[in-house]
Amino acid sequence: MKLGFVTAILPELNLQQVLRFAGEEDYDSVEVMCWPATGPVRKYSGVSHIDVTSFSQARADDVHELCDEHDVEISALGYYPNILSANPEEGEVAREHLKRVIDAAQTLGLGNVNTFIGNDHTKNIEHNFARFQEVWPELIRYAEERDIDIGIENCPMLFTWDEWPGGTNMASSRAIWRRMFEEIPSEHFGLNYDPSHFILLMMDEVRPIYEFQNKLFHTHAKDMRIEREILNDVGILSFGWSTPKVPGLGDIDWNRWVSALTDVGYGGHIAVEIEDEAFTHDLESRKNSLRIARNVLRPLIV
Repeated sequence: MKLGFVTAILPELNLQQVLRFAGEEDYDSVEVMCWPATGPVRKYSGVSHIDVTSFSQARADDVHELCDEHDVEISALGYYPNILSANPEEGEVAREHLKRVIDAAQTLGLGNVNTFIGNDHTKNIEHNFARFQEVWPELIRYAEERDIDIGIENCPMLFTWDEWPGGTNMASSRAIWRRMFEEIPSEHFGLNYDPSHFILLMMDEVRPIYEFQNKLFHTHAKDMRIEREILNDVGILSFGWSTPKVPGLGDIDWNRWVSALTDVGYGGHIAVEIEDEAFTHDLESRKNSLRIARNVLRPLIV
């Protein structure tokens, strides 16, 4: 396995600076964010360390030269919009930009693009599966033709009452995963698995590794702390009782999680994702959060 991080946490650095930091801090790889210049504007989105809108082989060669210089790989390209947005224009922009991300990954000779399925949170799961059946087969065919694996992250994207009750990413549970993989039984359609979201949803964060071992294309390492006193006050139908944390500072047993990955023979990337607001007030704090995560995970990943 290889240890990396998601570049969204370093928006003020360019790709060369990100790769230099990764190499100096004993990271093997980075998942490079590829958002369009138009956003959307939400926390931890909108960052672009590779502009895929007019990506050429010459630019790909420059990126490879930077990676070689700093001895850091690109684990995947990342873009996490709402592909199934109830806003037709938003959904169309997201789908077309995802194709450009896939094209850039092919030009770079990469194997992975990570994203969300999307969801219309105002409609039930059957409505969203119908939309999934309309939209996603064509996107997976597009990836298949370019030999790119699509890794779906399992974040429910449910943070405010405006996103209640379904959130903006339906691929948040094992039951839904089973159904979407039955609908699209492609070898290029799988998971970018983040255990923190199962902590949030009160599910075991390790058991999915065994059931979906053949669908693990990429993984995220983010921790989550359940605020029990707040939860006891407001219950699970409210907000504010969970806190994203740097790996090692939350409730996940990282020894157990990495042990399960080794059990199933996972040899891919583990990309640290930082959304811990205790460390987000300035660049040096965010760099320090990546150093803490490295110190927790590096002993387990060789």
